[in-house]
Amino acid sequence: MSEALSDKMRVPAIHGGPIEDARAGVGPRPGAGEILPLIKSPADLKRLSSRDLEQLAAELRQYVVDVVSRTGGHLAPSLGAIELTVALHYCFDAPRDKIVWDVGHQAYGHKVITGRRDRLPTIRQYHGLSGFVSPPESPYDAFGVAHASTSIAAAMGMAVARDQAGDDYQVITVTGDGAMTGGLAYEGLNNAGHSGRDILVILNDNEMSISPNVGAISKYLTSITSSKYYNRFKEEVREILKKVPLGEPAGELAKRMERSLKEVVVPGGLFQALGFQYYGPIDGHNLPELIAVLTNLKAVKGPRLLHVITKKGKGLPYAEANSCVYHGVTAFDPASGALTASGKAAAPDYCKVFGEAMSRLASQNDKVVAITAAMADGTGLVKFRERHPAKFFDVGIAEAYGVTFAAGLAISGMRPVAAIYSTFLQRAYDQIIHDVGVQCLPVTFCLDRAGLVGADGPTHHGAFDLSYLRAVPNFVIAAPRDGDELCDLLKTAVDQEVHPFAIRYPKRSSRTFTPDRPFRTIPIGTWEMLHEGRDACLLAVGAMVEIAEKARQELLPEGIDLAVVNCRFVKPLDAAMLRDLAGRYPVLITVEENTLRGGFGDAVHEFFNESGLPAGALYHVGLPDRFVTHGSVAQLFDEVGLSPAALAARARGFVKGRA
Repeated sequence: MSEALSDKMRVPAIHGGPIEDARAGVGPRPGAGEILPLIKSPADLKRLSSRDLEQLAAELRQYVVDVVSRTGGHLAPSLGAIELTVALHYCFDAPRDKIVWDVGHQAYGHKVITGRRDRLPTIRQYHGLSGFVSPPESPYDAFGVAHASTSIAAAMGMAVARDQAGDDYQVITVTGDGAMTGGLAYEGLNNAGHSGRDILVILNDNEMSISPNVGAISKYLTSITSSKYYNRFKEEVREILKKVPLGEPAGELAKRMERSLKEVVVPGGLFQALGFQYYGPIDGHNLPELIAVLTNLKAVKGPRLLHVITKKGKGLPYAEANSCVYHGVTAFDPASGALTASGKAAAPDYCKVFGEAMSRLASQNDKVVAITAAMADGTGLVKFRERHPAKFFDVGIAEAYGVTFAAGLAISGMRPVAAIYSTFLQRAYDQIIHDVGVQCLPVTFCLDRAGLVGADGPTHHGAFDLSYLRAVPNFVIAAPRDGDELCDLLKTAVDQEVHPFAIRYPKRSSRTFTPDRPFRTIPIGTWEMLHEGRDACLLAVGAMVEIAEKARQELLPEGIDLAVVNCRFVKPLDAAMLRDLAGRYPVLITVEENTLRGGFGDAVHEFFNESGLPAGALYHVGLPDRFVTHGSVAQLFDEVGLSPAALAARARGFVKGRA
């Protein structure tokens, strides 16, 4: 493959076009030598010389750094894909050609090039750009992707639709190597390779998902790029052929020998066995080489896989050195990389409490092990991994496997704790039902990011776990009101041997956490009366207890006295307390950070219907029956009516309506 653009591949700037006009002083010129402000769509890239494209990539990388340093966001993944982004939009004709970005947190540069430069400072903000690719946002976003491993399957659907319509546009995926730890990616590869259809899968290999990749596939990809025998022999062949007086054909002979050598030495056979023509690996930061290879591959038919090696965080030394920290960041100092302090919370967030509690429990109980799906950092298990390496299992972006793996551990007498984000656990629902629920195995699920997560938006809100888990027989479902209660519920879960046990909590401050406090066991299915009242009773789940207490305080000066109950178990309900509350309060109000469809409120409603008990007015407050947008948690709480002020207003209306 060529290391530079051939003459045919060089596209000179078009005289009289917007790029040249600006340089000639005909039109507005944002700054001396600047190219990026002149790019309004991918069509403008095609008027640039190879030198201009290199400059554009540098400006694009700097612009992403400038914006994310102020707003926060996904930094390292997007920096690693800058040259690839430029090359793709130079070589292909989006949006007619379909570029499917796996996950989408590598697509900030794509957003800028496709006409959203001026709006990038609004990314992940309320009513601003999505942090992921979003078809309603732009026709250049071919498919909405915010969970990994889905791009190849989606692209295959597009390829079939294209062929059915008799069209001829290109379908390309940009699939990270982290996504290749998920089984859905291989289902897509298997189907696409067997089909023989025209599809180009670009494997963006940076040896990372969010946490470092794990498993045999990661080792396989690394072996492709690091084979010392291949690289050493390749250089020796090149040096020998330079000295052979064969004339012009020697170069072609060298290329043929290199290709043959690669087929023998480099383990690219996995993709070939799946039906793909394998190309690479190539340097994903060498823009001329990327353009040359992509241009050539446009003319190749059938399933193709291009293996591209990139560096996550490319261009920022601190982001390259610690891409886990700079994967998703708050605002930071672009010169030093120092993250902006967001104010010290009264207590650590729930995931840190979880990590500390797990370390203590594992020290006390030899059967306790931890499982995560490529989220050791996000779930708070980094210190656990350091303290208990033999008890820590990262299964990669393979939630379904992780759940069945946990089931195998549990049926063999272990006490597995699977720490998986609420939204990601949805991907393993079949395994939750068949492998854990049906067999009633004591697997503990710890669901971080339950409720509204903020800037990551609707694909990441943990809005459905109470509903989808409550439907599964044999499950116990709990939600702590603070860090201390999380520790106690975790202890309760791993000590019992009868049921699958789920604990859900948000990515926020845990309010109260007392390190080294002795664990206590909480009787399953019991609630806690926190405040007695007179006019109504707020039945609050988990983090909503704090909201309920604030709403109570807001209404007391008005003479409205609300009781607050900590409903720490959603399944089973505290039937005895519910009976008592129904007899003592004229108004009951359930409060949950979960969709109202099938959630805690529905469980309480079902209890009264099924038990035949009379109840006063029963109202439900929770997430609406729609996908909630992205923004700060405070903004979203205001929007959906879960802020303290909004809850107080609704409770006031319920009480006065009753009166």
